[in-house]
Amino acid sequence: MSKYIDTAIKCLQDESDAILGLIPLLDDNFDKAVELILESKGKLVVTGVGKSGHIGAKIAATLASVGTPSFFLNPLDAFHGDLGMIQKEDVVLAISNSGQTDELLRFLPYLLEQNIPVIGMSGNPQSLLAQYSSAHLNIAVEREACPLNLAPTSSTTATLALGDALACALIVARNFQAKDFAQYHPGGSLGRRLLTKAKNVMRTDDLPVVAPETKLSEAVIHMSNGRLGLCVAIADDRVAGIITDGDVRRAMQKSQDKFFQLTVADIMSKSPKTVSPETKIHQIEKLFQQHKIHNVLVVDKDCKLIGIVDSFSTML
Repeated sequence: MSKYIDTAIKCLQDESDAILGLIPLLDDNFDKAVELILESKGKLVVTGVGKSGHIGAKIAATLASVGTPSFFLNPLDAFHGDLGMIQKEDVVLAISNSGQTDELLRFLPYLLEQNIPVIGMSGNPQSLLAQYSSAHLNIAVEREACPLNLAPTSSTTATLALGDALACALIVARNFQAKDFAQYHPGGSLGRRLLTKAKNVMRTDDLPVVAPETKLSEAVIHMSNGRLGLCVAIADDRVAGIITDGDVRRAMQKSQDKFFQLTVADIMSKSPKTVSPETKIHQIEKLFQQHKIHNVLVVDKDCKLIGIVDSFSTML
């Protein structure tokens, strides 16, 4: 084993212990912090200096992505005009491991004067930040994972974890759903899957369509040309059934010499899985999994075929 792996293991263990150490520190202040954010008609303004600031920026980004309007404000910028970004309807989440950070404390009087609720997050419940906070979240850790017990390591990890806990609580409180998440992440693969519809990916050209009375020998040719492993039986301009390459193989094994006398109607499934053009891709993926199929037919309200979605089309 590498001589450095032991150090890495110790670091990870210390940081894991720091996170678990937060559990007994949770109290009514956590519920109050969540309620302050929920009741706010404005935004959540996250602030902090140095490493706390970096962690605060990430917490703000996470909260914004799950339905809580949030942004990060550097206290140093607040002294040079950016205090105007904080409105009376807002709530401030102020992060300081010591709870005594001068740059952070200097604009607390402004917040108190404007009756803007402050959620303090520090490792010192007796700090000035804790005293002037409407709710205080304790992020105390026994020691830093740093071998010198100096560099912010366990403390920043614990702060980030408690920020995630706050985000998770707000997700539950707001009944935030996957579709809501997708609206905030339209450029990501998850967003594309949750927002993309059948009409956006379905194949509409050269569909392998046959009549129910078509001989299987001819249907096989259409199936091969269609490159989807299926043929759709159409009668009176509506979907009457479907046959797959698996259906054809089973018919050949069972019928043998009589195979060439069979028609599509003899072996087709009369209840193929169909979706509307507005069906979301993630819903189609569930159909694929539930029914162990690789294609669905896209039909209009009159059950007329307008396209086919195959499993490759859903790989966004």
